[in-house]
Amino acid sequence: MKSYNIHFIRHGACEETAKGIYVGTKDVSLSQEGIEQLKKLDSLFDYPGTPVVFTSPLKRCLQTCEIIYPAIKPIVINELRECSFGEWEGRTAESFSNNEDFKKWLAGDTTVKPPKGESSAEFTKRICNVFSDIVDGLMKTGTTNCVIVTHGGVIMTLLAVYGLPQAKPFEWAMSDGCGFSIRITPSLWMRDKVCEVCSRLPYEKNREEYDYDEEGIVYFDKYEDERH
Repeated sequence: MKSYNIHFIRHGACEETAKGIYVGTKDVSLSQEGIEQLKKLDSLFDYPGTPVVFTSPLKRCLQTCEIIYPAIKPIVINELRECSFGEWEGRTAESFSNNEDFKKWLAGDTTVKPPKGESSAEFTKRICNVFSDIVDGLMKTGTTNCVIVTHGGVIMTLLAVYGLPQAKPFEWAMSDGCGFSIRITPSLWMRDKVCEVCSRLPYEKNREEYDYDEEGIVYFDKYEDERH
């Protein structure tokens, strides 16, 4: 039976996030440092080959696609955008030191949401729905390999919901320009809606001790990844 490989890549660095500013759906660009970091990663490491790239519509993701996959026109999916922080966007956590709703939201209270933004529950439902649609589309078309360029919050949440081994969202944290590869086995997906997290991205070039399977996936629990 076919299995389906999905590679999640977080966009490159932005000046705002480096300063601790919440940007969410605010459409900021990659910083010059972020662009150079991506180019360096692309030259020193291997990103997975793919026939199709899905991406968030926000500029920082589109720019990341252009750097890593310049020959592929990405398919833009609006629902892959980051969580909307509403009126909290453009501000730092320090500016909310006296805001009780912000403190509850930061602590993971799914009933609290930023003014004119999304609650954690609403965000999770949105990205889970679109991820399920992507998986269904891969199975219907027989496409066994794809890349999703999106945001750290999207990737961490999806892996916390669907990923094996099970882990909390913060345990799936990744650096800018990095990510994870997952494998979906149809029978397991249909029965339990889970997937296997196989490796970190990008891969090191010419590393002989990698344990590759027949589809070129290297299992991340086989080695210690020095980049994380």
